[in-house]
Amino acid sequence: MKEILVTGGNGFVGRHLVPALQDRGDRVRVLALPAENTTWLEERGVAVHRGDIRLADTLQSPMRGVDGVLNLAGMMGVWRPMRDYYAVNVTGAENVCRAARAGGVGRVVHVSSWTVYGMGLGRLVREDHPLRPLQEPYAITKASGDMAVQRMIAEDNLPAVIIRPGTIFGPGDQLNFGRTADRLRSGRRVIVGSGNNALPLVYVSDVVQGLLLALDHGEAVGQAYNISNDQPLTQRQFLEAIARGTGLTPPQLHIPYPALYAAACVCERLATLTRSQRDPLVTRHGVALFGTDNRHMIDKAGRELGYAPQVDLPEGVSRAAAWYKQRECLVPTRVPAASQAVEQVKT
Repeated sequence: MKEILVTGGNGFVGRHLVPALQDRGDRVRVLALPAENTTWLEERGVAVHRGDIRLADTLQSPMRGVDGVLNLAGMMGVWRPMRDYYAVNVTGAENVCRAARAGGVGRVVHVSSWTVYGMGLGRLVREDHPLRPLQEPYAITKASGDMAVQRMIAEDNLPAVIIRPGTIFGPGDQLNFGRTADRLRSGRRVIVGSGNNALPLVYVSDVVQGLLLALDHGEAVGQAYNISNDQPLTQRQFLEAIARGTGLTPPQLHIPYPALYAAACVCERLATLTRSQRDPLVTRHGVALFGTDNRHMIDKAGRELGYAPQVDLPEGVSRAAAWYKQRECLVPTRVPAASQAVEQVKT
């Protein structure tokens, strides 16, 4: 039995990870923001610590007596200035790692992102590929946070592992799956470009598998691992599978990638100039996320950790669709900005 702290454990991935940790006998504590509703955690006997990864002082008590830390906390999918993203995805990550090292924690697993490599690279990407993210707040700050953890591994002997997951989806996913299905329901049935580009999707339980392997494996310290699926769906296949599983009309309208990306630049500029409180109609991140071809090698995680995807993507879409059909009776349709079609982990 181990004592495990999960930052961001009240978010989408946390709702799958926490039960998995408990099922194998670990004691779990979760760092949650002061105002978060954590009833489900308390009902499971999870120790909830109130704090904020942006505030280093609030991390000392949760780290006391911990064997391992899983750092899921991050900002994504919201229209916020760079400074807000930096405070969470870079400074917050550094705070967690420093507190873990000061507390003598034996293992830190930091959740990065596949977007740190860049988008539309036109080839299979391994973990040693340079980090050259799209120049927008989420990707830039996730790459900076990733590099900060790498520096602490090298310079401070931080016992950390970096996980770079694909685009995570599954039951409970309000962003990648839920909001994409919401767009289909609302009539925004658009395919970016030809639709034949590969999306680097990964089902949530496979991400949990990768996190647990990174937490446990003795030789993983100091390494970074892609955790994704090596049998990707194309954009068209993903959208059609969502439509099929939810009983919605599949998209037919194709908009050329360059035109939609240019429109996203204009929308972002207008939102910045007008200081709008609303998200832009479309963003560069969202267009690139859906409209570029991205494939990542997972052979290193397979060879060194024993990772292998257990849920193929069409089955994953079916499971998520079943959840969505139950949800749609209770939650009103919302039309999100394209920037929100990314996995969200609560801070």
